[in-house]
Amino acid sequence: MVDDEEQAVELPAIEFESPGSFSVHNPEPVAVLGEPHEPAPFILGQHLSLERFSKPDQARAHALALMQQARRSLCIYSQDLEPWLYHHNSVQQACSVFLLANPKNRLRILVKDLGHAIKDGSRLISLSRRLSSNLLIRKLNPDYPIEDTAYLLADDRGILLRPEAGQFAGYASYQDAGRVRLRQAQFNQAWETSITDPDLRSFLL
Repeated sequence: MVDDEEQAVELPAIEFESPGSFSVHNPEPVAVLGEPHEPAPFILGQHLSLERFSKPDQARAHALALMQQARRSLCIYSQDLEPWLYHHNSVQQACSVFLLANPKNRLRILVKDLGHAIKDGSRLISLSRRLSSNLLIRKLNPDYPIEDTAYLLADDRGILLRPEAGQFAGYASYQDAGRVRLRQAQFNQAWETSITDPDLRSFLL
């Protein structure tokens, strides 16, 4: 028999006041199939205004427009080959059409970290297995100064640039030879010191 003193004493209820609501930012789901992306309605080599953007769908529209209209060269400088921007069927198709249009066309990609892109099966990495002669992917040399930016260059006129790689915001220009020339020179210098990622080589075998 349990004494009254040994009986469990019911604790008083604890009052809880919510400190407020919180907004949780989760990355957008990677859209691979789904609806095709629509390109921005600007003409490479003709549209003179600088187009600023702050949302991912705007960045995707400009990137797709530049890829679809390039006729000689595409260069991508990226921290991790952003899946929200490049991992989509529309991008893969645009790059495939570009590369097959002329055997001299080249798509070069410089990436700081390819780990996630390889693990997630990036559409562009998959494309490089079929078009390895003119789609080249290299890893930035860790000993070379790496900018915290991300950009896409189309021929000698078009550029999409995000000054902070971790942010969506940036700008696109469809007719800016001077700005593209500067970035192209920086890209070429980084390319000369770039290295082959052994994980990428295994993936492509």
